[in-house]
Amino acid sequence: MPEVLTQSIQDYLKQIYQLSADGQAASTNDLAARMNVTPASATGMVQRLAAAKPPLIVYRKHQGARLTAAGERAALEVIRHHRLLETYLVKSLGYSWDEVHTEADKLEHVISEDFEARIAAALGDPDRDPHGDPIPSAELELPDDDTRPLSALRPPQKAVIVRVVGENPAFLRHLQELGLVPGAQVRVRDYSPLDENLTTKVGQRTSVLGLNITSKIFVTQD
Repeated sequence: MPEVLTQSIQDYLKQIYQLSADGQAASTNDLAARMNVTPASATGMVQRLAAAKPPLIVYRKHQGARLTAAGERAALEVIRHHRLLETYLVKSLGYSWDEVHTEADKLEHVISEDFEARIAAALGDPDRDPHGDPIPSAELELPDDDTRPLSALRPPQKAVIVRVVGENPAFLRHLQELGLVPGAQVRVRDYSPLDENLTTKVGQRTSVLGLNITSKIFVTQD
């Protein structure tokens, strides 16, 4: 029989998807850190997912875990729920972008497919959430990503912010204060090769940004 996709399993699949987004397998140590469990517990779960019918991941000891096609579809379904819920909370209920992650985490596992479809229709089938992350389509497909990190730009280049990677509310509020939000145009005024800081301008505001910020902001160039 197919593996029952409990909340815990869905969370593991989502984290494996995110950890392996760069093409590398997800290590059990990284997975344990993301799930706030011991490495032994993470190893036990990935072994269970690999033995599921059908298998949800491919796991090799010391080489990490990768999603199978079935596992990827299950992960994308949860991600679609999460990002639609974040968008709904911001656009319809007045939440700010730094408040929605925890709420969506709680709700993503319990909404029905009909409720998901109704949210999507009410929002006009959005393709990105409030942080700019792409929302999988109803067919669980993601668009091609042509963004690049802000850290790759050099003066006098300019670009439009598309996506911000980060869930920490304080980090998101800080970016909001600087105007570094999806849709904003940013111009690079200066670059420091010693510390890789960028001096940027958004509107009338000039900021000096370290790599910890510029590596988490993704842009498309004009």
